[in-house]
Amino acid sequence: MIYAKLISALDKCFPTGRIEDYRTVTSSYAYRNSVISLQIALTADSQDPVRRFATFEVSGIPGDCVNFRLVEFVQSLMPVYPGRHDSGYIDTRPGLYPDILAKLQNGGEAPVSGGILRTVWVDIDMKKIPDGYFPEGAEEAKVVFRVTSGEDSFDLPYTLRLIPADLPDHGMTVTEWFHCDCLAEWYHVPVFSEEHWRIIENFMRTYAECGNNAVLTPVFTPPLDTRIGGERPTVQLVGVKKGGNGRYYFDFTLLDRWIETADRCGVKRFEISHLFTQWGAKHAPKVIATLPDGSTEKIFGWETDSTGHEYVKFLRAFLKAFLAHMKARGDDKRCLFHISDEPHEDQIEQYLRAKESVADLLEGYTVMDALSNIAFFESGAVTTPVPSSNHIEPFISAFEERGLTGRLWTYYCCGQCVGVSNRLIAMYGARTRYIGLQFWKYRIAGFLQWGYNFYFNQGSRDLINPYIESSGYCWVPSGDAFSVYPAPGGTALESMRINHFREALEDLSALRLCESLIGRERLLAELEAVTGEIVFSKCEYDSGAMEGIRALVDRLTSEALRCR
Repeated sequence: MIYAKLISALDKCFPTGRIEDYRTVTSSYAYRNSVISLQIALTADSQDPVRRFATFEVSGIPGDCVNFRLVEFVQSLMPVYPGRHDSGYIDTRPGLYPDILAKLQNGGEAPVSGGILRTVWVDIDMKKIPDGYFPEGAEEAKVVFRVTSGEDSFDLPYTLRLIPADLPDHGMTVTEWFHCDCLAEWYHVPVFSEEHWRIIENFMRTYAECGNNAVLTPVFTPPLDTRIGGERPTVQLVGVKKGGNGRYYFDFTLLDRWIETADRCGVKRFEISHLFTQWGAKHAPKVIATLPDGSTEKIFGWETDSTGHEYVKFLRAFLKAFLAHMKARGDDKRCLFHISDEPHEDQIEQYLRAKESVADLLEGYTVMDALSNIAFFESGAVTTPVPSSNHIEPFISAFEERGLTGRLWTYYCCGQCVGVSNRLIAMYGARTRYIGLQFWKYRIAGFLQWGYNFYFNQGSRDLINPYIESSGYCWVPSGDAFSVYPAPGGTALESMRINHFREALEDLSALRLCESLIGRERLLAELEAVTGEIVFSKCEYDSGAMEGIRALVDRLTSEALRCR
């Protein structure tokens, strides 16, 4: 006999878990354009010898607005940094962790094994429900999920509490670094071949659907996570030709295709790859050029002084041509620029020298970098700092004192593993999602995360298999380097984690709508009466509590709308 149960999408179920230990979910609020996620937990008697599969049907809403995916497990040999973790991890031991959202096989079946617990992820996309499907003024929709396996059948009821409104845009700029060289390497296709472009578009569409709206744009091969003296595969969108007269000429054909691809996918902004190397801006990124004799050559790289005459000459020529091209397209204000990623405090002088070499050309544009030391902001070295979430408090105070509230960004990566929200595989789903409240309270303008699809190990020496090496070959805690998995056919398989973050962004949208109806002061008081003070250094871990917070926001919104 099989057993089935509706549980929270925030819960992470392990093969050895018990279905009775998970809370049943029965309802949620639903906006006209929201996506409601939940899971169907499945198991069978431990002594059941029958090989079983389950199928799924839905009634009460159109079937084509519901998507079922199997939650698959991924191996984690390093779920945490040894000695650097807190109580916000489900487990800290190596093992199989639920994460991958995979297509159901056998025409839509999920395996059900005796004594093994696994789940099916369910998305209800309210946007796909036709206008007029529900009676005018309807406040609820009764949905039933039917799970069938042989002679066993379960009806799992679920109630949608309808809110007659659309959620607004979340209002932030959100970027997870998109690594198209990893796609070329994984799928064994030539860089910027037609097949590579097809794969890029597939991954970029998923990227945007998960809430990201700015994309790392490799005008030159990004000088990121590359060992000193080493190279990542060349992914250079801007063609460079060096003339016999010492002048440089630029071809933006591939860049234009990149922009057009991003536009089709719903991406709004372009995060131009870093103009200088990571951790101090000491060198130039790799730049490949066509020489007067028609041959190609690397003309800049690790051997290049970042502020040397020839590179500065080249960089200024490039930026002038690039900005002229983007202005002609009407796209220059969609650009975000970087100098160097994660500079340290003792590198401020070098950072400033690099920045000053191009500062006049970038005046009026957003120039931003991920960093942790506020000295970069207070010195004027960086006007749009992107501090890590565990070092953000002094930046919040500094921005408030200067009247810059609403302009601060933040980021997290492997180092943000204690006390703060993150999307590591072993973390509670509620912890990943809680960041939406933090975004809202502190009016965060943008968020950066470095690994949408980074499939290399440390220093980009080798390609790794993310299904096996989820920690990048014991480099970072599992899940830090990527949020999607490369599926056969050149498509991206989403993770639970990227969906938990998507839900955080939807929470932000719901908070913005509620604030517009009842006021910010009242909403904050209602929230903090339940959660305590909302700060970056504290997160919710319990799925029921996290969903209760969202239900509170939705109830306040629903009441305000119905009182109009």
